[in-house]
Amino acid sequence: EDIEEVGDNRHTTFFEMLGNWSLGDYFKKEQLPLFFEFLTDEIGLDPKNLYVTAFIGDEKNNVPRDTESAEVWQQLFAGKGIEAEITEIGSEQDGYRLGMTGRLPAGRQGRIFYYDARKNWWSRAGVPENMPAGEPGGPDSEVFYDFGTPHDPKFGAECHPNCDCGRFLEIGNSVFMQYIKQADGSFTLLPKQNVDFGGGLERIAAAAQGNPDVFAIDVFADTIGLLIHFSGKEYTDSRYQRSFRIVADHMRAATFMLEAGVRPSNTDRGYVLRRLLRRAAQHAQKLGVEHGEGKDSMLVKCAVEFIEKYKQAYPELQSEDVYETTTDEIWKEEKQFAHTLEDGMKEFEKVAKAGHISSDDAFVLFTTFGFPFEMTLELAHERGIDVDEDGFAAAMKKHRELSRAGSEQKFKGGLADTSEKTTRLHTAHHLLLKALQVVLGPSVKQRGSNITQERLRIDFSYSSKMTVEQVAQVEEIVNEKIAEALPVIRSTIPKEEAEKLGAEHEFGAKYPDMVSVYSLGPVGATMDDPQFDKAFSIEFCGGPHVSNTSELIGTFKIQKEEAVAAGIRRIKAVLQ
Repeated sequence: EDIEEVGDNRHTTFFEMLGNWSLGDYFKKEQLPLFFEFLTDEIGLDPKNLYVTAFIGDEKNNVPRDTESAEVWQQLFAGKGIEAEITEIGSEQDGYRLGMTGRLPAGRQGRIFYYDARKNWWSRAGVPENMPAGEPGGPDSEVFYDFGTPHDPKFGAECHPNCDCGRFLEIGNSVFMQYIKQADGSFTLLPKQNVDFGGGLERIAAAAQGNPDVFAIDVFADTIGLLIHFSGKEYTDSRYQRSFRIVADHMRAATFMLEAGVRPSNTDRGYVLRRLLRRAAQHAQKLGVEHGEGKDSMLVKCAVEFIEKYKQAYPELQSEDVYETTTDEIWKEEKQFAHTLEDGMKEFEKVAKAGHISSDDAFVLFTTFGFPFEMTLELAHERGIDVDEDGFAAAMKKHRELSRAGSEQKFKGGLADTSEKTTRLHTAHHLLLKALQVVLGPSVKQRGSNITQERLRIDFSYSSKMTVEQVAQVEEIVNEKIAEALPVIRSTIPKEEAEKLGAEHEFGAKYPDMVSVYSLGPVGATMDDPQFDKAFSIEFCGGPHVSNTSELIGTFKIQKEEAVAAGIRRIKAVLQ
């Protein structure tokens, strides 16, 4: 659903995030001044254009208002000679009614705004009432930049910082992990309170340049210029601006996904990549860009522009293998999508003869033929026939809910099920990853996994084909550890402790503050044992596992070792 938001002046699927964290050290009185100083003194933003929000409190759950943040902001603005009035908004919808005055007397304007938990509270579960016992959470404080553009009343009667009309752009958010929910539903202070800050680099750049359009910054300039040249259209033409942005955004995201080893497919991350590439192809077509071949493909040209733009900051993009793989995969997907559109057009013409496109027709076109709904709408409009948009939206909502329910039933860690055979191979998977690091070096990291009753599969970072000797060494280590009858111990510990222990975890994954960690050996190791961190393998993992490696019946054998992407190798292995 987030992909659909791309096309306005602020949303991107891929972005570079600024961040800082404090784990039990500094808090609000230090964090907010640091960020304010960064924005005003280092970046040079005019403080008169900055507006901020804070948490209004939650009487129902007895969580107090975040007056501390509001007062710190008031002092910071006063230091710049700006009188910053504090006012209440409440919900986002209240904002469209109350506007910049909030609940102040008429004629006055706020600079510091209190919003409810849906806007200014963070926890994994969302608002306080949705949080389970034991979960931490807390208020957050967002900073918005005011570009001063006229308010568009189609978004609501009045403008306010969280309005989507384009006047305000959120550029940073400080989350204050301050509370923990108790079993009786109350909230108590965490013994060590944390700061988790995130800011959008592209958005801050847009604010620094005084342009509310993030696609006007330099990282997009060459790609959009390329599209202007080959399409003959102007970026400022409102009929085409959305398509320019979608192609530029999606091709940047796709380029980095391909470099990371993701490949177009019909599942999981591969499906997201496929959708990005196909949506970019669709909008390139809408711009009237001619369909080139191979390296002359418009989408390939866009990817090459981004590789050139980012290769100094991201040296991994300089690899010839990455260049070849990226351009080849994009061209293959673009060519395949052209055939999909051809088949979809035939089906569209068939159902259009009825003089109406039903929700079922549109749904089948989209899910079976991969025919974009936007194209169904455009073609129907050209022919003067109706499309059941509401019915299609309802069908897609149901489809997403079913898909989400199905994905939630999949076992974590790439397991197909929780049978005894799969559980054994899951434990062997842990031994294999550590053995690979022993033989190939500690830089080896897991990049994907899939485990069934028949075999295990691991994708890992390594640039060369493994030698016969290396494969044999890995097998030997795994079989030795099976024979050593290592205990398999699960512990739930703070995430930072697990990281200090060097526990392996999936790159880019988000973990809660308390994590499940499995250690394999040594004999007698427990969390209280000083030798715990000397275990052969320690990983973040939800299980399930055998209780001892001696339960891994059979001999571990690598069946296949191959490349799946530039710098990514794959092993398939069994217990036989």
